[in-house]
This record gives sequence, structure tokens and C-alpha cells, in this order.
Amino acid sequence: MPKAPFSLPKLPYEDNALEPVVSAKTISFHYGKHHKAYVDNLNRMVVGTPYEQMDLEEIIKKSAGNDKDKGIFNNAGQIWNHNFYWESMSPKGGAPAGKIADALKSSFGGVAEFNDAFAKAAVAQFGSGWAWLVKGKDGKLKITTTSNADTPLAHGETCLLVADVWEHAYYLDYQNRRPDHVKDWVEKLANWSFAEKNLG
Repeated sequence: MPKAPFSLPKLPYEDNALEPVVSAKTISFHYGKHHKAYVDNLNRMVVGTPYEQMDLEEIIKKSAGNDKDKGIFNNAGQIWNHNFYWESMSPKGGAPAGKIADALKSSFGGVAEFNDAFAKAAVAQFGSGWAWLVKGKDGKLKITTTSNADTPLAHGETCLLVADVWEHAYYLDYQNRRPDHVKDWVEKLANWSFAEKNLG
């Protein structure tokens, strides 16, 4: 993985490709301003520190739980989470198949059961944060949520898929209707080929 200075990765689709669930206008603010600001902040903060020689994942793991470097962790975590979020969506989203579908059935009882549990977790996440599908240290799939810049990566879990439930991820398109956004997100945009690749 590249070290500092970090850059904003190119989106894997056009700005309007995820409409109507995520509009081009939302992308312009979320990706073009929020995500970019985390990249700019981290590049500025790591200059002259040991973190300057680390890649993004190393920075997250080294700065996690370190109050002195909380700002570095927050910006690094937000960059990684957003990088992962953009890949977690696809204009060709829909029903999972193959190995990932089998894993969902084994862990949750089926795709419909997973969708319901994931949506409930995402809606219940208080304030700003993320809803994740992860593979735990025991190899089993589970749903977890994190607040703000926290990420399962910092806790030794393997991330498969993530939905962003910060208000700036959906407010222009759904206003305060987070449940509607999450339902549409998991049913229409979830990138199951990406999740299966992460499953290993």
C-alpha cells in the first residue's frame, strides 16, 4: 500500500452511476469534499512523524487507542473506511450468489435474514458511523457497527462490506429517512462480488 502523501482514489464508477440511491450531488459533497478533506488533513498531520513512513493500515493499527494521536487515527480511519465504502457499492448491486450467498445462509439463515439484520443494525447505529459485514477472528460472518472513524480493521477483523450511515452519506437524497436509504442500499447497491473477494 502507498505511503504519504496519500491521494484520493478514483471512484470505480461515474458520479451518477448509483442514482437514485446515491445521487451525483451526494457524491460531489461526500467524495469530493468530505473524503478529500480527510486525505488533505492526514497528509498535513503525518509530516515529520514516524507515521509518514507507514501505509494507511499501519497508521490505523499503530494510532488506534492512542489519545496523543487521536487526530491522526480519525483521519486515517476515515480515509480507509471511505475507500472501502466506495468499493462496497456497485451499480450492478443486487442479490448475492455463490460462495458469499452460502456464507450468508450459514451465518444468518439466508440473504433476506441478513438484509433485515443489517438494516436494523445500520438504523440503530446512534449518530455518525458505519454498519459492517465482517469475518471475525473465529472465521464466522457477523454484523457490527462502529462510531465515527472507528473501523473493524483496528480490532483484527476482516471487513467484507460497509454502509456509511453518517448523515452526509444520504441526507441530500433521503433527508432523515435513514431506514429507507439503508433498505435501498443493501438491496440495490451492495457489491457482493467485492464482499466475496474479501471473504478469501
